[in-house]
Amino acid sequence: MKGVSGVQDVVVVGGGLVGLATAHGLARRGREVTLVAEGDAARPASAGNFGLIWVQSKGQGMPAYSAWTARSATLWPDFAARLAEETGIDVAHRQTGGLHLCLGEAEVEERARFVAQMSNQMGAAGVRVEMLDRAALREIAPAVGDAVAGASWCAMDGDADPFRLARALGDAARARGMRRIGGAGVAAIRPDDAGYRLEMRDGTTIRAARVVLAAGLGNAALAAALGRSFPVRPQRGQILVTGRLPRFLGVPTTHVRQTAEGSVLLGDSKEDVGFDYGTTMAVGAQIAARAVASFPVLGGARVVRTWGALRVMSPDGFPIYQTWPDLPGLWALACHSGVTLAAAHAGPLADAIDGEAAPPEIAQFTTERFDVPTALAG
Repeated sequence: MKGVSGVQDVVVVGGGLVGLATAHGLARRGREVTLVAEGDAARPASAGNFGLIWVQSKGQGMPAYSAWTARSATLWPDFAARLAEETGIDVAHRQTGGLHLCLGEAEVEERARFVAQMSNQMGAAGVRVEMLDRAALREIAPAVGDAVAGASWCAMDGDADPFRLARALGDAARARGMRRIGGAGVAAIRPDDAGYRLEMRDGTTIRAARVVLAAGLGNAALAAALGRSFPVRPQRGQILVTGRLPRFLGVPTTHVRQTAEGSVLLGDSKEDVGFDYGTTMAVGAQIAARAVASFPVLGGARVVRTWGALRVMSPDGFPIYQTWPDLPGLWALACHSGVTLAAAHAGPLADAIDGEAAPPEIAQFTTERFDVPTALAG
């Protein structure tokens, strides 16, 4: 079996936003990083990311996730500015605030109950979410339709371009010496005397002192090869993209986002369909109908692209950041908020992977929470 010569310092498996942000953070700390990415064949969740940096509503039932999300949103302005300085790429970051629109009074009442239930938890994380009536909403988004009865608003919310972000993270990491290996992908990982041996599907091997598994849904099989459970499942999201339109929306919403170029993204479907990342007319019609009810100006828009992608979901929807005592130097990471958490992944999480103290917010993000006897004992 052929091999890559020498023992690599850190190998990051996964070329999506989680892997790229982590690799970038480790490279900034002076580590020699090798990124293993399968490219388009892997259909990374990042390819279907809606681009939101979203704080409101995150973490119901897990205050640590509210705090972690808020921390990343706070880090984002400096993070985006640093990427622009290092690469010349503007990732189109905006922290303009964001809206969750409610169609009809029933949705307003349901959203108001949710915001009230989350108020103490979000307040402890430094997050303020308020309900807006129709008049206050139209001061922020004048183009909303008459079907919109109100909205929740959070000034910490924002957005960024996920494709520019991926390019900037890769360019910045490569400028600091990151090596990228594409194509074959990892078939299995075995501990050895140097740390770990990664067996590639093309018959080559890579040896590494430390490994970060950030392969999304592929983490389940990689962890299983090490005798470990890593419970993730796919959830499909479909997105419709219109042609460029005159500017009508200056802030992102959960279902409609106008990009810096003027095109409009419509989405937010959540479908349990296994590993099918296709698109369907029925779901597309539902997405379009809600978008037009929210913003009637979209009634004449031309849809130029549609796509589906698979979110990486844990059983409770929160991130997994896992280590195992008998597998030193190995981390396994998964989340479905690759844009929102990119600043935290490139910052405090990368610091922890490199040996610094782990951020207190992430202590609960292990697989032990899915082990009922262990969780009860804790």
